Formats: sequence, structure tokens, C-alpha cells
Amino acid sequence: MAEKKKKNAVRKVSGGVCAPKGFHAAGVHAGFKIKSKKKDLALIYSETMCSAAAAYTTNKVKGATLRVTMDHLADGKAQAVVVNSGYANTLAKDGMEIALRTCELAADALGLAAEDIVVCSTGVIGQPPQIGPFEKYVPKLAGVVKDAISVNTKPKASGAHPENKLAAADARHYGSSAAADAIMTTDTVRKEIAVEFSLGGKACRIGGIAKGSGMINPNMATMLAFITTDADIAPDALHEALKEDINHSFNQISIDGDTSTNDTVVVMANGMAGNRRITKAGRDFAAFADALNTVTVALARMLARDGEGATKLIECRVQGAPTDEIGMRIAKTVIQSDLVKTAIFGSDANWGRILCAVGYTPGAFGTDNVDVTLASRRGRVNVCKASFAVPFDEAKAKAVLGEDEVRILVNLHDGMAEAEAYGCDLTYGYVKINGMYRT
Repeated sequence: MAEKKKKNAVRKVSGGVCAPKGFHAAGVHAGFKIKSKKKDLALIYSETMCSAAAAYTTNKVKGATLRVTMDHLADGKAQAVVVNSGYANTLAKDGMEIALRTCELAADALGLAAEDIVVCSTGVIGQPPQIGPFEKYVPKLAGVVKDAISVNTKPKASGAHPENKLAAADARHYGSSAAADAIMTTDTVRKEIAVEFSLGGKACRIGGIAKGSGMINPNMATMLAFITTDADIAPDALHEALKEDINHSFNQISIDGDTSTNDTVVVMANGMAGNRRITKAGRDFAAFADALNTVTVALARMLARDGEGATKLIECRVQGAPTDEIGMRIAKTVIQSDLVKTAIFGSDANWGRILCAVGYTPGAFGTDNVDVTLASRRGRVNVCKASFAVPFDEAKAKAVLGEDEVRILVNLHDGMAEAEAYGCDLTYGYVKINGMYRT
């Protein structure tokens, strides 16, 4: 599927959260995932202090790590992130003490203040407290990052990346991909991206990693996402950029209608690109926001595509809405509908379910002139015109819906606003995964 065209030149690059200058990441298996040898503990570190902003789940039950992070980011600054998967540290006795101790471990290993550490956890809720893996492996991750920084200060071939120069043991644990792997739970693929753009003639980069494939119904954020940038932007401006952006990216995805307890989006900007500092709205702020949106929408689509048991990404685009808010509500309602999700799973062009979801969306808008088109790489099929059925080729519709990325295009003809939302089909696999999540 083609993504929205950006106003400024934004191009994809490799490197994920390590693509921006001065950022390093690592991941290791620490033992939180008892029945697995997959990585489950990650560290992201900036060589200099960062402006930082975050958005958090709206669930009233919040994990201990989230509460600590909210406190640590109150001053708009951070320099490192420690995150584990497989253990949520939610509703666990002594959870706050463990979260605070984890920050102390990272701070001691990196030579920072504990208050400048972001800490996040994801996994099974209500498990007994675990501090041992943090005590053993946080210093190890810090050592990997320090080795990478040391390698970076030595002469190297043009274009060489730190992990290519690291000792074999460190190389296995260094880099954005290692960190992206370590934050996964039921995810089937890692989620990472990086882009490059220009601010006042200075090349800047934004990189991101994320996890999440179930219990995703943001407002805000109900998954974990960590975004790094070497652009120089003040904390207040960074907060405003993220606050506006999530309404059109992470807040517009849904997998199953459940809002999790821990999940967080964090953005850190270390200013090492050397651009003129962004402090308020203007041309540079708009260019930064545009690049940030490229990253967040890409990650949002990856999250939706990798929904638990999913076989298809569903993207709903609404046109002709009276307001942006109503357009966003309708798009999200459509991709949240279990009846729509199961129809897409079965490649059934049951467009009445789409109109039904449009109709029960809260808000004032007309429903007497709605067009619906189904689209994918296999083409387009118009299934509804002016809120009435139109003849269409069922075989072609089935082929269109048989692709792994499906678009539902809804035109209300009731205004000029447009919006998108991202979800996935509902399959037998979802029930199987969640029926045995702990076991």
C-alpha cells in the first residue's frame, strides 16, 4: 500500500534507533522468558542528554515501570531506556522498588543519574517480582554499548557500522535490531524504521522500534515504541509534536479493543545533528513533525499488520467527513468492528457490515450518500454507492480481499476532512494465542 506523500523530502535509511548520531542500542536474553532463549532485555543510550517526551496508556491500572517513567520524564530530559519483555511488573509486590532499582543499575553502569533513565516492561500481568535478571544483565548491556562507543572513536572504513568491528560476543547483542527483538512478546516480526531529512541544511535522522501485536486499542499508546532523533528540539516543542502526531498514528490502530496497562511511546532528541534548535511552530517544526509522522505511521502499520493471529492488514480511509475528529472516529470504528474483521478474514465482501459500523460511530454526520470501495494490489471493487448496493463481481471482490493488505475506502460526501485507521483481520489464531497466553 502506498503511504501518504510527505511535504518534505524524507527518505528511509537503515539503522533503526541507532541511525541518528550518538544513539546506541543492545539486547540480550536475561531470563524473563523462562521457556525461551529469545532476547528479552534491551538498552537504548544516547551519548549526550536528550530532550524527551512521552505518551502513555489511558488504562487506570498502570504498571510500576510506567509510573516511574512518568516521574522521570517530568523534567523533559532522559538519556537512556531500559526495557524488558516477558514480565510486565504490573500488580506485582515491590514492583516500584524493582523499577527504581533497575534505573539505579543502569545509571551506575552508564555514569548517569537514575532520574535520567526511562524504564519500561511488557509481558504477563501479576507475575512475582524479578530483580535478578536486571542485576545480572543491565551492566552487560551497558558494557556492549560502551564497547560500541569505543569502536566509534577509532578510525574505520567509510560506512562501517559498530557491530562489524565489535567482538563476536558483543556484536550478537549490539544494534537496533537486537533491541527490537528484545522488546517483542507475541510479535512475529521485529518492527523498526529510520528516516533522514533536512533541517536548515543539516541532515537529521529519526529512528524507531516498537512492539505489540495484541491488547492494542490506543488512547494513548497501548504498545511500546521508542523513537530517537539527532535533531535539536526543545522538550516543550517535542512534546507538542508527539501529542499532535499520535492522534494520526498510534491512536488510530486497534487489534482487539483491549487497552493495556504498561504501554508507552517515548521520543528522545539529542541535538547532535547540529541544526538550529526548534523551540516553536514554524518551518523547521513542520519538517520535523512530517518526518516523525513517517516513522510513527510506518510503525503503526507494522503493529496492525502483526496483530495476534492476523493474516491481513486492514486500512480504512475515510473521505468527505465533516471534521477531522469524525473522520478519525469512523475509520477507527470500522477497523475495530469484529464483524468487519471476520469478513475480511474470510475474503467476504459483506459491505453492509462496514455501513453498520459507520452508522454507530458517535458524532453528527450524514449517512445517506456513502460510497464504499474495497481495494488491494489486485484492484478495486465498488460495492456501495450513495448508501445503496451496486452490482459487483463477487469473484473479483474475493480476489481483492484475498491479499495480505486490504483497504476499505469510505466517502461520506459530507465535508472535506480525511482520516485513516489501521487494524487487522480476526482469525482462529487470535483465540488460540490468547486462550493459552500464560501457558
